[in-house]
Amino acid sequence: MAEKPFPSASPTPLARAERFVWLTARVLEQRRFAYHFQRGGADQVETALTAYLNEDGGYGHALEPDLRGPVSQPLHTAHALRVLDSIGRCGGPRIERICRYLTAVSTHDGALPAIHPSQRPYPSAPFVPVVDRPPSALLSTGPVVGLLHRNQVWHAWLFRATEFCWSAVESLEKSHPYEVQAAVAFLDGAPDRPRAEAAADRLGRLVREQGLAVLDPDRPEDWPVADGYAPGEHHFPHDYARVPDSLAARWFTEEEMARSLDRLAADQEEDGGWPIRWRAWAPGSALEWRPIVTVEALRTLRAHGRPVR
Repeated sequence: MAEKPFPSASPTPLARAERFVWLTARVLEQRRFAYHFQRGGADQVETALTAYLNEDGGYGHALEPDLRGPVSQPLHTAHALRVLDSIGRCGGPRIERICRYLTAVSTHDGALPAIHPSQRPYPSAPFVPVVDRPPSALLSTGPVVGLLHRNQVWHAWLFRATEFCWSAVESLEKSHPYEVQAAVAFLDGAPDRPRAEAAADRLGRLVREQGLAVLDPDRPEDWPVADGYAPGEHHFPHDYARVPDSLAARWFTEEEMARSLDRLAADQEEDGGWPIRWRAWAPGSALEWRPIVTVEALRTLRAHGRPVR
């Protein structure tokens, strides 16, 4: 009996995405797709993630596709933490080792640089330049600190890193979408909830005043693209509020969020995957990013109650 071929098309977003993942994704994203949408196991995801782990406790090997090469980097390690968090494995000895690595690469104020100088011998995206004395960055520190707090992880490094995040978030004036996303990731996990809510309220006003979220997807040209971003690299309400209980969800009306989610659903391309909106600088990194973006798009739609099956 002939083997049943994989369907070339399907009316459901999930089935179309599944075909795209099998055609293009790394093993890690295949395992993540199976875990989130096909009752796959967490052990299989963690095994795939371990391939990117280095002896220093950090992660490398282009886990974050815009940084190539084997060396550990804060952005790779933050990516690994998000994967572990998504499968409920953000605890135990593995997290202790990660925190030791983060301590070792942190700056004098306990924050994380976006790029550690060890990246210099290897290719990386032009929008993440390597410098000898990298500054502290909310972009890399906020998501890590918020995630660790949300998982009730306690480590000596976290005290200094948390203070850095509070200072950085509460002093934000002129910002850009990726920095705001990092701030939200911190605030959503910060243990001082009244302080986090107050900071989020101020940040939400800043986002609306500076036009950092496209509120009418049919007229994106009415909103400016941040300096240094690719043409058309807009951000929408769902980019800030990936889940309904995010503090960022309070920044938008129900109608604004609904239009944003409609746009996200409509962005699924003919091949079943979602596009990347930032500047593609190398064919390999663009190919590796799209399955990651596809898994996250499906998770966001499902979290907000949108059908994907």
